[in-house]
Amino acid sequence: MAITSENVPVFSSLESVYGPDGSQLEEAQIRFDKLKSKFQEVFGHLPDAFARSPGRVNLIGEHIDYEGYSVLPMAIRQDTIIAIRKHDDSESPKQVRIANVNEEKYTMCTYPADPEQDIDLKNHKWGHYFICGYKGFHEFAKSKGVDVGVPVGLDVLVDGTVPTGSGLSSSAAFVCSSTIALMAAFDVNFPKKEIAQLTCECERHIGTQSGGMDQAISVMAKSGFAALIDFNPIHATDVQLPAGGTFVIAHSLAESQKAVTAATNYNNRVVECRLASIVLGIKLGMTPEEALSKVKTLSDVEGLCVSFADSRGSSDPVLAVKEFLKEEPYTAEEIEEIIQENLESVFSSSSSSLDVLKAAKHFKLFQRASHVYSEAKRVYAFKETVLSKLSDEEILQKLGDLMNDSHHSCSVLYECSCPELEELVEVCRNNGALGARLTGAGWGGCAVALVKENIVPQFILNLKELFYQSRIDKGVINKNELGLYVFASKPSSGAAILKF
Repeated sequence: MAITSENVPVFSSLESVYGPDGSQLEEAQIRFDKLKSKFQEVFGHLPDAFARSPGRVNLIGEHIDYEGYSVLPMAIRQDTIIAIRKHDDSESPKQVRIANVNEEKYTMCTYPADPEQDIDLKNHKWGHYFICGYKGFHEFAKSKGVDVGVPVGLDVLVDGTVPTGSGLSSSAAFVCSSTIALMAAFDVNFPKKEIAQLTCECERHIGTQSGGMDQAISVMAKSGFAALIDFNPIHATDVQLPAGGTFVIAHSLAESQKAVTAATNYNNRVVECRLASIVLGIKLGMTPEEALSKVKTLSDVEGLCVSFADSRGSSDPVLAVKEFLKEEPYTAEEIEEIIQENLESVFSSSSSSLDVLKAAKHFKLFQRASHVYSEAKRVYAFKETVLSKLSDEEILQKLGDLMNDSHHSCSVLYECSCPELEELVEVCRNNGALGARLTGAGWGGCAVALVKENIVPQFILNLKELFYQSRIDKGVINKNELGLYVFASKPSSGAAILKF
């Protein structure tokens, strides 16, 4: 039984998480049994508790969460499970030992049992993601006046089935399950909304300026529903998808190294959006000082853009973008002239943004703002379509069109696609997908396709033949691992603590 619907649920059986029967439950039972015996083998004890958090696929609303806009993801069945045991005060050494079921790929990481420690970002280790949760949990408990005692040693064993670098949010699933495992170990529980917010901030310890969608859906998802997620404060609204459609997720096999390429890819776009919003604010009548102090995201100046559009008989903020931002890339000097401030001082409090400035040759403000405003509208169009009185057939068709438009915008205006994703999306559309788009940060990772349920098996076979077979022949992937790279998924349940 769950404690309350508001807190992270605590269960004593796998059925509550993975459903009452079928292959999913069997597979989960095998994983948990293996995790338990592996824990005993590695640490010489059984774990105190388990935590799990799912990966997610974003159906629509890419690269707009950090601009303050709503997104529409669903949790998938792939997840990260963490087994944890807290040492007694008397036990030594006082270390956090983090092992992985896949020990060949992920060797054990050891850290001091010190919540104040800094994470060495220059030396990227997989265990850093757990330490993000560790630091965040202790900071949060302290801010809530919850005494978790002196730091003690922890034994941690991780088992993840969310493919890494896939854009399905393996990092958020890891950070969320880490934070929730720590709650379980210290016997405290906080509301899901607060955990969603906390885990988003945790990931910033590793240097990515994430917007919060991944953590929110991982923590708050409900089985059978996608969710419209609003931010500030975080709020999830269930969205039931029409019968007859299924989402197929397919990996492009180009790994998206979000943390490694942040300065030129992900964080670069965050900086470009901030600059676009400040420039728009100034062009629409704010003083440079006012824009610099008040404007952080494109949603902050949307009202001004809409007022401008209104004077032209429209409500589309993109009209202001077309009027006031030039299509050619801006140099740093051109932007500094408009905002009357040097860029280093604008971003002086963010080392990850300063890294962007060092790496950037120019800034594409028109393209980034056009994508964000048009994508934000597509999210609401998606939700309204689902709630409309149209037939299921018409709804599916319309959702597919919105997904196709979203991909075009990500590819052309936001430039976060790659050749492998373009090829994969094309193959999906040519083989019966109603819509297909990249999902997640992009620059590799996965595509998501909306497919009629009755053609799913044939659709997956066609993808195997037309996209994956040549890669299997080249030895990029192993034939019997294909199920990890292409699969259908209905919306799955969110994070949970398991004690048994």
